Amino acid sequence: MNRLQHEISPYLLQHAHNPVDWYAWRPEAFERAKVEEKPILVSIGYSTCHWCHVMERESFEDESVAALMNEHFICIKVDREERPDVDAIYMEACQILTGGGGWPLNCFLTPDGKPFYAGTYFPPRPAHGRPSWPQLLQHLAGIWTEKRDVAFDQAEKLMGHIRRNDDVLVAPQGMEIAPSPSVGHLLPATLYAQMRDRFDREEGGFGGAPKFPSTMAIQFLLNFHWYSGNAEALEHALLSLNKMIQGGIYDQLGGGFARYATDREWLVPHFEKMLYDNALLVTVLSDAYKLVEGRSEKVEGGLPSPLTPHPSLLYRETIEETLDYISREMTSPEGGFYSAQDADSEGVEGKFYVWDKAEVQQVLGDDADLFCAFYDVTEHGNWEKKNILWRLETYEKFAEGIQRDTAWLKTKLRDCREKLFAVRSQRIWPGLDNKILLSWNALMVSAYTSAFTALGHEEYRQAAVRNVDFLLKNFSTHHQPPATSNPLRHSLSQPDAFLEDYAYLIAALVDVYQITFEARYLHLAGQYADHVLSAFHDVESGLFFFTAVGQSDIVLRKKDLYDNATPSGNSTMVHNFQRLGILLDRTDWREHASKMLQRMQATVERFPLSFERWATALLNETYPAHEIAVVGNNALEKALVLQRAFLPNKVVAAARKTTDDLPLLNGKTGGDDALIYVCQNFACQRPISTIEEFRQAVVSS
Repeated sequence: MNRLQHEISPYLLQHAHNPVDWYAWRPEAFERAKVEEKPILVSIGYSTCHWCHVMERESFEDESVAALMNEHFICIKVDREERPDVDAIYMEACQILTGGGGWPLNCFLTPDGKPFYAGTYFPPRPAHGRPSWPQLLQHLAGIWTEKRDVAFDQAEKLMGHIRRNDDVLVAPQGMEIAPSPSVGHLLPATLYAQMRDRFDREEGGFGGAPKFPSTMAIQFLLNFHWYSGNAEALEHALLSLNKMIQGGIYDQLGGGFARYATDREWLVPHFEKMLYDNALLVTVLSDAYKLVEGRSEKVEGGLPSPLTPHPSLLYRETIEETLDYISREMTSPEGGFYSAQDADSEGVEGKFYVWDKAEVQQVLGDDADLFCAFYDVTEHGNWEKKNILWRLETYEKFAEGIQRDTAWLKTKLRDCREKLFAVRSQRIWPGLDNKILLSWNALMVSAYTSAFTALGHEEYRQAAVRNVDFLLKNFSTHHQPPATSNPLRHSLSQPDAFLEDYAYLIAALVDVYQITFEARYLHLAGQYADHVLSAFHDVESGLFFFTAVGQSDIVLRKKDLYDNATPSGNSTMVHNFQRLGILLDRTDWREHASKMLQRMQATVERFPLSFERWATALLNETYPAHEIAVVGNNALEKALVLQRAFLPNKVVAAARKTTDDLPLLNGKTGGDDALIYVCQNFACQRPISTIEEFRQAVVSS
């Protein structure tokens, strides 16, 4: 056993039995490196990373390899999900040196933490044009012994590149977003045109393999369609969602989405399931449901093709199945959400999820032929002689082909899935990463609020409230949350919260306010926003660092700008300031959001698929928010009803009587039947009372 036995992270604990003399990311490792004048090897991964497991089995569990590592290096193992700040620095070094990145990430540092070499997976013997791991260790140990000045020189050059890279994306001060609506509306069209060039028009999504969900880009397409009426944007957004739902990336038996597909057609997933992917997909599916459900009520235009006859039903079912999965497999007894499920079981990727046809026939008997035809189960298999379940056709088209009723088919297939799920549950399960991260939990809170406003299931509201209260209680460094001097923690074992933790939590608190109308959540969001400004703000750029001022265990403070698998903390703070600026009447926050967008606009215009949430924030800046206040005895109920409609870039406040507790409600009155106030661009329409009047008001504004 090594030092990692005392850690909490499941990923670090996986390595506790290695013969490598691992340290966690702690000061004593760096102190020892300085005393012994040794280089540091930082190996970064996460518990559900397939190639991390492979490299551990091949190298880190090997006594002779471990002896080589221990002799020449101070070895540190890092969970990238616990320390995304550490990962970001050294991943950038790897990308600069090799042109790519990924995990496992192996980076070699000087004793003061500066990288001089980095790479990803290395095999135990030379293969695929890569040196073996022992060869690399011996080579770098030789460099350190004989040419140490070369390592230090390389480290200084790398650090210079890393420091400058953030600035490359940020424009000089003085660039402004065009204030004229006639000019400003050209910007969303430019962003859309850039995304459009990457459409996969047959299989959905963007580009070729591997295929990631790109949920934030799909969200932009939905919003852009609503504002512009562009049918192609809606068509591609829905095509992408449909293909994912029908594909192997979606767990057809248990619900929930895998991290990405390795092929263009969405058949073969990288089987790990991440909390954040499912949160973001539930959120965008909820908006797609609202948009399609509302559009289906209109005769003119109809729905774009190719779609299922009832796409809103498909989205409803997928939301429900995914959140059933989250509740069943990813929720702690206390109400926190776990991080991920592994791709591997019994050391084999995907083994838990795939099927032999003979096994399906044994379980389903006479129903097997129907099931196999629908889910593409064959004797020879559709992936490595096994079968990944996916839908080649929609329920409706398949039912038509066999001349049966769609409802009959769906019932029959549901019964089959339940039988197979029961059998699958007896298999050895993939590993569970049960750490609870503030940032990812907050994303799932927002997902539950979106699903509640779309479908109205009370258990979704309860889950959102339960989790956000759990976070406020357990992730504050003091017992009573929060004062601005009372920072949050990233996880139960990582005391320093990062920008994304605050940004996602603020967004979740605003979302929870809009389904509970308890003002305390909004005021907490405001306090945390003030803390972000005091602890993370970079005065020179107007943007935010990923780490708070005073954190001293990293070599530099980077900014979090890219919208990758998760939204960037900076783009999320823009959205937060846009919404909170209205709800709490903070014009300084709204101005701050505009200035952040001015600094990033040129970059977002060039690369919108790398800055998707930034793109949506620019859309918000072009089309002003709907500011909605509902006051009266039935205000809370009416406010929830009006949120069933798809309406991007809105804020909703509600109270049973006029109150000065929230600026948006101040001075507004209502009676037994609540009045709805719709404001935009610092002007309010006359108060209305019916949902139909509300719909007309927001369409005409």
